[in-house]
Amino acid sequence: MENEKTFEERIQEILDLVLEKKYIKARDALIEMNNAVDVAEALEEVMEQVGLEQAVILFRSLPKELSVDVFSFLPIEDQVTIINTITEKEISFILEELDFDDMIDVLEELPANVVDKILEKTPKDERKQINTFLNYPDGSAGTLMTPEYISLRKGMTAEEALAYIKKESFDSETIYTCYVKDQGRKLVGIISLRSLVISEGNAVIEDIMQRDFVSVNVYDDQEVVSEAFKRYGYLAIPVVDNESRLVGIVTVDDIFDVIEEEATEDFERMAGVLDTSHLEYLDASVFSHVKSRLPWLLFLMISLMVTGLIISRFEGMLSQVIVLVAYLPLLMGTGGNSGSQAATLVIRGLATGEIELKDALKVLWKEFRISLSAGLVLSLLNFLKIIFLDGHSILIALTISLSLLLIIMFAKLIGGILPLLAKKCKIDPALMATPMIASLTDMVSVITYFFLATLILGI
Repeated sequence: MENEKTFEERIQEILDLVLEKKYIKARDALIEMNNAVDVAEALEEVMEQVGLEQAVILFRSLPKELSVDVFSFLPIEDQVTIINTITEKEISFILEELDFDDMIDVLEELPANVVDKILEKTPKDERKQINTFLNYPDGSAGTLMTPEYISLRKGMTAEEALAYIKKESFDSETIYTCYVKDQGRKLVGIISLRSLVISEGNAVIEDIMQRDFVSVNVYDDQEVVSEAFKRYGYLAIPVVDNESRLVGIVTVDDIFDVIEEEATEDFERMAGVLDTSHLEYLDASVFSHVKSRLPWLLFLMISLMVTGLIISRFEGMLSQVIVLVAYLPLLMGTGGNSGSQAATLVIRGLATGEIELKDALKVLWKEFRISLSAGLVLSLLNFLKIIFLDGHSILIALTISLSLLLIIMFAKLIGGILPLLAKKCKIDPALMATPMIASLTDMVSVITYFFLATLILGI
């Protein structure tokens, strides 16, 4: 019996068929995958390795129902590429069949003239709803939510609610949590499908619903929404307007993308990259990479210039004890590393909710003890090395070791407090990571080192 082909082998088979222009066989091979996620990945490979035209031919040859599912799993950039290539009739079918929140994501990326054409053929009520969603601020809960949820009346019985769910479930994003509204559309409670199933048929929703629930405002930032999901572990969270009226829900599958986006953004900022394109590394142009990296590089260059000016002010002292120059990289590097360690852990703590602004004194006290312990160990090791291996005097060893201790203590304290200060000022704490910490500690390292050298060595 022939061994079942691996996913990679299937992808290669499809690529070979497309290159040979055997599109029918390639389509059949895609359909045999029987999984929209795998088919979407295969189309991405065709688009990347063979070409856009061939990928669109394959996509258009798929059965309509499968093509919609596959489309929803493609990256937004590929979705827009396909939309710009296929006919308006095909666009209308795809958008009609997509979940509402996925459709909004696609429309947000399309050119205005294409969106206008689509909206012209959309029913009036739906067009009004789409326009409302498109006008929410970018990155807000309003852009993440979907209006496809199960809404119940508080006067319904459990039996009536289950019958209603069975009728409406096909068009809903989730049926596991239902939302209870009053006549003014104000959210008054939630109830799980489990509660409805185990309740008596004549039980009234108002009596069995949960009145204590978590919701987010339609204008809340997406990071606030993701924090709510991480904290409470819900599958969906209701979104309300300023009058507490239910306008939609955010589901956990949508928040996964937000968490990845926020993590990527923090990582880039910690590395000194200001991302403006939101494209993947290979998709972004050289110019966009330069544009995102140059500001921090310019800032760091200026900060190093300041450090250089400080060093030049002490040229006379360095010329008298030239050996001090050899230990500058050690002090500056250790200071930068120490500060980055503290900043990285505090930023992570802020991101996961382990650390809050009220914990500032606790953070400082902990970093003080850590810096003192680590600093004493490293300073002692350097003291012994400078005397016994390098063969320098006790005073030089004391100058370098004491400088190292003070620099480590300063770096860890500043690395611990700067992210908290950024959070307090409503600035992304990730900006206070490696580049910023390294720049500050470099300057402080030089000043501390030369001050102690002047004091201890008398030069």
